[in-house]
Amino acid sequence: MNDKSQGLTSADITQLWAVYMNDCALECQLQYFSEIVKDEDIKSLVQHGLNLTQSHIPKITEIFNSERYPIPYGFKLDEDVDINAPRLYSDAYILYYLQQGAQTAIQAYSINLSLAGREDVYNYFSECLQEQDEWLKMVNTVLQSKGLYVIFPYLPKPESYDFVQNQSFLTGYFGERRPLAGTEINNLFANYHRNALGSATLIGFSQVATNTDVRKFMIRGKEMAQKHCEIFGSILSEDDIPAATRMDDLVTDSTSYTFSDKLMMYYSTGLIALSVGYYGTSMSASPRRDLGTTYNRLLNEILKYAEDGANIMIKHGWLEEPPRALDRDELAKKKG
Repeated sequence: MNDKSQGLTSADITQLWAVYMNDCALECQLQYFSEIVKDEDIKSLVQHGLNLTQSHIPKITEIFNSERYPIPYGFKLDEDVDINAPRLYSDAYILYYLQQGAQTAIQAYSINLSLAGREDVYNYFSECLQEQDEWLKMVNTVLQSKGLYVIFPYLPKPESYDFVQNQSFLTGYFGERRPLAGTEINNLFANYHRNALGSATLIGFSQVATNTDVRKFMIRGKEMAQKHCEIFGSILSEDDIPAATRMDDLVTDSTSYTFSDKLMMYYSTGLIALSVGYYGTSMSASPRRDLGTTYNRLLNEILKYAEDGANIMIKHGWLEEPPRALDRDELAKKKG
């Protein structure tokens, strides 16, 4: 493993930069949640998550400073959130938000750890992964205690092992479709649940957005998430498998300024990026061809949505440029 004298690799700096940005945004959200949450058990979880987030930022800053690498601007508590704003989301929403956030962080830190090229960076991501593991366990325990934990569908127990006998296992466009495989059920169910949370999130964002472009973008995203829920739910219902529940009722009627448009656009485009990854994984794990076609169609839809979101952020000067390679042609032009 590389030592500090060799500097940060592209993987090191890119992942650290992304984590710094995410933690800055998360600090704003968790500070607000800590003010509005009523349930003491959930409040304790929010505070634990906030403590973790606030401990990460100076550690990454120290690594950046040691390399004389510029600190990202990120997000600021005095610019991007009003922690005294009225309640926008219910306690149940906050709990589901914490669960999804911890699940996403575990996946991200696992990838970061596998790519880390320097020992101090590896140790940092290893520590973060262990923290998120413990935090997710805490969140799930509270979800279960409140009767809110979403349980994946059960499958019948087979009498013995079996092998696929013919090509019909892969079909699904016409005629009789085989029942969904376990991996297909898991992905459909999880994607429904994530879109249900996404819909609730974007409903709240649309209510408090101040910019017209942002408000329209959030409404469009909400409608897209709801449509995707309907699609995934209908596929599950063909095999009499219930989908997770919708969460739109977990949003209040507040329209007061809560988060900056910049922060909400960052968060919503991040949700889109996650969806691209989840849909791609789901497509690769779905042998039934009709499911692959459905995921591909939905992927194209959210990719277009992502591009429109990036254009809005660029238009308003909200898109902070990530680490990138040198533009050699531009350097040559300056020389001349």
